[in-house]
Amino acid sequence: MRVTWTRDEGVWRLVFLLDPEDGTTGSCSDGHPVELRTNSCHVHTGAGGGSPHPDLLALAAWTVVAPWTRRRVTFDRPVSPGFAEALRTGWGVDAGPVGEDARSGARLAVSYSGGADSMAVATMFPDAPFVHFQRVSHPRVPNRWTHYRAEVLADLARRAGRELHIVPSDLEFLLSRPRPGYPEHHAVTVGALLLADDLDLGGIAFGYELGSRWLGGDRYILRYTPDNPMWAAHGKWGRLFTAAGLPMVLPVGGVSEAVTMRVALESDLREHVRWCLRGSGDGPCGVCGKCLYKELIQAAVEGRPMRTGLTAESAPARSWQEPPPYGGQEMIEYGCARVPNIAETPFARAAEHLRATVESTRWLDHCYPPAVEEVPEPWRKQVAAFVGESIGLMTDDQARRVETWGTR
Repeated sequence: MRVTWTRDEGVWRLVFLLDPEDGTTGSCSDGHPVELRTNSCHVHTGAGGGSPHPDLLALAAWTVVAPWTRRRVTFDRPVSPGFAEALRTGWGVDAGPVGEDARSGARLAVSYSGGADSMAVATMFPDAPFVHFQRVSHPRVPNRWTHYRAEVLADLARRAGRELHIVPSDLEFLLSRPRPGYPEHHAVTVGALLLADDLDLGGIAFGYELGSRWLGGDRYILRYTPDNPMWAAHGKWGRLFTAAGLPMVLPVGGVSEAVTMRVALESDLREHVRWCLRGSGDGPCGVCGKCLYKELIQAAVEGRPMRTGLTAESAPARSWQEPPPYGGQEMIEYGCARVPNIAETPFARAAEHLRATVESTRWLDHCYPPAVEEVPEPWRKQVAAFVGESIGLMTDDQARRVETWGTR
């Protein structure tokens, strides 16, 4: 794989050319298949991000081209030896040219999506700038996913009143299968990577929570995954970001979506929380699968009946009419144990299968201790203080619920 970055009037353009052994079909780090549609994309950084460190440009490119690269990657600028070594040990690819010194920075930025998990991170770090990556159309690829309301999410980010950097990009249209999306989940950071030197960034915080970090997420086998290849600090992506002087930080990596929902809704950013990708400026759509799932969690957190017009026969609810396992199963259990009218909702059959209780799901109200220890040292104390004051750590027995997840 050969990658080249060029910049013109505040827009970075990435072009990549496949080597003979590379392919147009591949899979991202969680095993999900992705198919390449075109070989260029654009990232609009405006006046900022004019001259990022070569490791940052290389990492930004790698989040895009990794699924299709087989043996080697040739960058258009020399990278540091540590960065090249992280690619070799993590992916088994040769990277070059090599010859640049490593970089570093001091500030933490929040990779900001507007959802409850992202908002909980923002609440933990009230002085951290937001970097919001906004999907825009690609000049060579038709947009057949027009219901995705990227402009609404960007507008909500503007209203949050925080230091904000919105970075529009068409890189999601590189994919033809399964739909527009990130080649690797980490491609959401491309804007932050290109701006990192200007903003003196030394870390980037994500909103990935307990289910995504430790319980496998909904694309893995549902089991305890301490070596999660995407989000473990010691995993291949963690080592690569650290080598680029921008370690990944998961401030809510040890807490459930119930906790991030509560933290977000109790914060001064409550009015700007938006997990729905389809809703207008007036609010979430209320009829997609994500809205249904998040309504279950919010109703459980608020101790009220669910409010939804969807039924068990609705398309977004079909997966919960079958026996488990379910994606995000820990939160389905949590919601089914707490929502008063669960028997009248699309989750009624799931509740019958799971037989969860408030007591059996109480562990999801607290933080898994190793997740705090995994936070890089410059920000660990602040996360630990917030957890201690507002959430609390799991007991040993509760932590074992995490560590035996999927084995019984």
